[in-house]
Amino acid sequence: MRRPVKLDMKMARYLMAQKAKRRKYFPFVTMLEPLEACNLHCIGCGRVIEYKDYITQRLSVEQSLAAVRASGAPIVSISGGEPLLHEQIGEITRAILEEKRFIYLCTNGLLLEEKLDLFESSSYLSFVVHLDGTKEIHDMVTRRPGTYDQAIRSIREAIARGFRVNTNTTIFHGSDVEDVHKLFGLLTKMGVEGLMVSPGYAYEDVSDRELFLQRQESIKVFRQILDSSKGFPFYNNPLYLDFLRGERQYGCAAWTTPTYTVRGWRKPCYILADEHTDDINELFDPKLWEHYGPGKDRRCANCMMHSSFEGASILHALSHPLDLLTVAREERRK
Repeated sequence: MRRPVKLDMKMARYLMAQKAKRRKYFPFVTMLEPLEACNLHCIGCGRVIEYKDYITQRLSVEQSLAAVRASGAPIVSISGGEPLLHEQIGEITRAILEEKRFIYLCTNGLLLEEKLDLFESSSYLSFVVHLDGTKEIHDMVTRRPGTYDQAIRSIREAIARGFRVNTNTTIFHGSDVEDVHKLFGLLTKMGVEGLMVSPGYAYEDVSDRELFLQRQESIKVFRQILDSSKGFPFYNNPLYLDFLRGERQYGCAAWTTPTYTVRGWRKPCYILADEHTDDINELFDPKLWEHYGPGKDRRCANCMMHSSFEGASILHALSHPLDLLTVAREERRK
């Protein structure tokens, strides 16, 4: 299964339009969290704890669509929480698809197999199933036996029914590179569209902070995981993968992925929520970003999250033709 060409074309037209308007701060992807409830409590996840007082709240279809329109980004990532727990997730997804926006619906896979009838296969829709290793590792991370087997069954069923499927893997301190490669090999043979990777972030609400990689350790580990000789279909763009290997340096561009939750827009970013706001334009205020990012806020020191730095790599490429060509060549191979 290959990544839709029209996705890359739509994103390219959108980026060129923003550049023509001389906009410096604008969204690439709308992160939509229609609920924060989850059917798992994985190690390293801070959302359930952070939103514990709002765990029963849900965004309506209308609220979700209003947030997507306010952002205007051509791509929407629906997460949470576990979005398949939302009673109206089918309606939310259809409403966004009707506007010809591309959706990545992130899920742990436990409910995906039984919920597939809520959706129709479309080049505009991809499920992103989270897997942090093969059976023993993944079940340990999720703290529940059987989660790996169910996620794999869900992936197989979704692919068999014509859905686009990607996966997402978080790398922690102590992640077994050989196990990760074994997982990636299996997923590649199963026919997933692409493998997304990112280092974990040490959320303040997570008690075991030793789980998370320091920046230099992260670079060392990713140089092993992102072994180009393996031929794995990584979904992240090649410039961001070079960043993870320590071969490129970028500043934070977290405004490229504004995140809307049951409390409003997280401010400043997907990772940090010093406050919430109803006005997305506050996230594009240059003065806000004078205070966040590595070297500005201690909490940002070890962050290498794709939500902050993958957008930065694309912004850099827009002003550097050779790097833009590198991205274009790689996207054509996907």
